[in-house]
Amino acid sequence: MRIAVLAGGVGGAKFLLGVKRYLGRPAFGPAPADEHLITAIVNTADDIRLHNLQICPDLDSCMYTLSGVSDRQRGWGRADETWTVSGELAGYDAEAPWFSLGDRDIATHLVRTRMLDAGYRLSDVTDALCRRWQPGLTLLPMTDDRVETHVVVEDPAAAPDADRPAGTPGPLVALHFQEWWIRYQAKLPALSISPIGAEESTPAPGVLDAIAEADLVLIAPSNPVVSVGPILAVPGIADALRATAAPVVGVSPIIGAAPVRGHADKCLEAVGVPVSAQGVGRHYGARSDGGVLDAFLIAPDDRATVPGVTVAGQPLLMTDPEHTAEMVAACVQVVGRG
Repeated sequence: MRIAVLAGGVGGAKFLLGVKRYLGRPAFGPAPADEHLITAIVNTADDIRLHNLQICPDLDSCMYTLSGVSDRQRGWGRADETWTVSGELAGYDAEAPWFSLGDRDIATHLVRTRMLDAGYRLSDVTDALCRRWQPGLTLLPMTDDRVETHVVVEDPAAAPDADRPAGTPGPLVALHFQEWWIRYQAKLPALSISPIGAEESTPAPGVLDAIAEADLVLIAPSNPVVSVGPILAVPGIADALRATAAPVVGVSPIIGAAPVRGHADKCLEAVGVPVSAQGVGRHYGARSDGGVLDAFLIAPDDRATVPGVTVAGQPLLMTDPEHTAEMVAACVQVVGRG
């Protein structure tokens, strides 16, 4: 069975553990040689360069989690991490002290940056890193080109203006997504969220083939706006989803009226999408009507009507790889592939 998964961040990484378990593979570490093939197409619009290091949070979350070396309690980064370098940088009030880099993690960023600066593509670098970590599936960046999600907010550093009429926004500034998400905890109301550079990018090698050759395409319960949204914004990827012979099944990241993790509610509000399973399902839309879904998985107590899309209920808390594998099994069953 060939499964392609659009994924981003911690939620995407946990979902991929379930995909591995569904196919009978160990959740963590390398997979035995068999006929199955899992390809994860991962968001890179969260990527940021700090301290002259290229940091790819979503790719690294997937790589570390799937290989079994992530900090499972914290949900990101390496297990048994230390923070000496970040502490020293903060002492210097160096660039972005709000973004902590673990000492073990820095080695990955050093190798990545050195290879990129030598002219290697991000997809080649990711393949090289995965040869060490053995995540048990193929990790592909959505693109080798630079794409960054920027969030437009009222400038938090602007001085108050007593003469400004009530309800009139102050000076605006575009923040890198990571600064808005981590430094400000998404508490600054987002006026717009955009994957800058996506329109000029091209899919990384292997991305379109993975979708075209899949028996099943899954959209992980990742943030629809800043994780899945940038992937779909890369020209050619949404068209490939609409053209593939494989069914496309999405999983809701919203249970009730709240995200399972993170600030997806703030992101959905910024683009005018209701914070509900139905809101997300209609945001993705049906393949039969120019969207990308054939089916959509929601929590059992939620209700959603998405024209042209088969909706099914299934417990969606990814408490462990075995429970997550049951979610994947439900995705297969709802499109009659099980």
